[in-house]
Amino acid sequence: MRHLALTAALSLALTAHPALSQETGTERAAGNDATIIRTHAIALFGEPALPADFDHFPYVNPDAPKGGEISFGAVGGFDSYNPFTFRGRAIALSVIQLERLMDSPADELGVDYCLLCETVEYPESRDWVIFNLRPEARFSDGTPLTAQDVLFSFETLRDKGLSSFRTAMQQMVAKAEALDDHRIRFTFAPDYPRRDVISQMGSQIVFSRKDFLANDRDLEQGSVEPFVGSGPYMFDRADMGRTLVVKRNPDYWGKDLPINRGRYNFDSIRYEMFGDFDTAFEAFKAGEYTFRNETSSLHWATRYDFPALTNGAVIRDTLPDGTIANGKSWVFNLRREKFQDIRVREAIGLMFNFEWTNQTLLYGLETRVNSFWDNSEFRAEGPPSPAELALLEPLADDLPKGILTEDAVVQPVSGERQLDRGNMRRAVALLDEAGWTVGDDGKRRNERGERLRVEFLNDDAGNDRVINPFVQNLRAIGIDAVNQRVDNAQMEQRIRAKEFDIVEDTLGQAYAIGGGTDQIFGSDNVGDVFNPMGLANPAIDALIASGQLVETREENLVAIHALDRALRSLRFWVPQWYKANYTLAYYDMYRHPDQMPPYALGVLDFWWADSERADQLRSSGALR
Repeated sequence: MRHLALTAALSLALTAHPALSQETGTERAAGNDATIIRTHAIALFGEPALPADFDHFPYVNPDAPKGGEISFGAVGGFDSYNPFTFRGRAIALSVIQLERLMDSPADELGVDYCLLCETVEYPESRDWVIFNLRPEARFSDGTPLTAQDVLFSFETLRDKGLSSFRTAMQQMVAKAEALDDHRIRFTFAPDYPRRDVISQMGSQIVFSRKDFLANDRDLEQGSVEPFVGSGPYMFDRADMGRTLVVKRNPDYWGKDLPINRGRYNFDSIRYEMFGDFDTAFEAFKAGEYTFRNETSSLHWATRYDFPALTNGAVIRDTLPDGTIANGKSWVFNLRREKFQDIRVREAIGLMFNFEWTNQTLLYGLETRVNSFWDNSEFRAEGPPSPAELALLEPLADDLPKGILTEDAVVQPVSGERQLDRGNMRRAVALLDEAGWTVGDDGKRRNERGERLRVEFLNDDAGNDRVINPFVQNLRAIGIDAVNQRVDNAQMEQRIRAKEFDIVEDTLGQAYAIGGGTDQIFGSDNVGDVFNPMGLANPAIDALIASGQLVETREENLVAIHALDRALRSLRFWVPQWYKANYTLAYYDMYRHPDQMPPYALGVLDFWWADSERADQLRSSGALR
């Protein structure tokens, strides 16, 4: 969702005499005062791997059969189909029918290929871009998708989207205009960084203007009316709050495009909602839904012994996950005075014993998160390199001491017992130094007599077994810590209202510093839900800004290393863990390519159903 709305439009057409490059399919044409590039794909660094006449993405099965259903279980509920507002709770499939102008493959980083567009045109300066739309593009109701729809979508998201989206688009795009029915131009603001602007605009999703007007839609309000889109799937049916089903559009306009060959193979996708994690798991065992990407180490280690697994109806599998770790963590609400002292944050972090948690509660299956770019070459390690120092030295006054000389911050290692005595002594010293001293009742107070109370906001009973030992450790050093259980609706409301001390979030990053990075860590977004900790630091802002200007892979690596190092030094999170593999369980009727791409699991993208095996499972009673 962080990337759904970065979009815009352009002005002025151009005339040119193209000369086609045989290698990439990129055209360069001499305009009045600049070289104009016309191409089927763009890359942040280097060149796209596939030429204009490519047949299909390399990792898909181009002959994958169409058909069957895949179904998933989730915990919670939904009361809206509009994820572009904080009003209401939208479900994951709410926007599956909305297509983007360009699409990204799962085996290339920072590359986008035309989807709704045939080509993009832009000068070498990237001061503007024109998307030449495919004239055959249609919405699921049969109406043409035109440049007017793209312009309407851009203006709607710019004016009524989530605040960070609005800010990004207003800063990036100076002008947007439909040149004709199939050409839309975005002109970029003079001082906005140019490297990512075309890919950001390529991520523009497209609404149906006709659908918005006919249904009197307001993007700032929740909606019980699903969007009409142009994608391979469309709304089928729903039991609001419990079930949602989307179906493959048999008349999908783009089904024969090379970019879509071998993809979007299921006839229907179903989501079932459950009240809690255990109920959802039992429903999977009973065959009420068919696919699980297992996130619980407890379940994976102890509960996969049910009949459907032992008789072969269910497959239990692991596949490598080459994506950047999701950065799962507890984050401090820096808007609260008690957390503005870095010593308090470090002390609290010292009391989470990951090693004990992993061995005792997580069955040794997890790896500690240390970086916002973990599981990748972008993770900062050791002391800063000379190239990193060149970025960090001018900003050192706004970062903790040691940023220029010490190794990148890593999380403390604890012993085999739940309460690690060495880390406890370090935490106690930090709190004493910060002025939070222990009174006669064993509780820590500041000079105003206020207790150091720390509340973990938690809406999942499954988290209790990890949070409660952490809470016990904090209480052992005099912190008034509590595991505050709330329901899903309360959780969402309090996060939006910033009414929390500590809350769980995922802060894993992308392969280049861009608008999404700024949404999470930038000072301009301190009030936004995507910046849950309320981080506002001028050094971080400067590193994000400079990182958006890099032009080579090498510069990008240095910029990310420096930013990662700086973010970690601020200790506004208590990192949790990640797995470098997908842990999957699914009924034995789903297939995937033998050679999986490194950057996506792609279940709804390039997996397919074996209809013969599905019939066997139904006949045996394994599926309901």
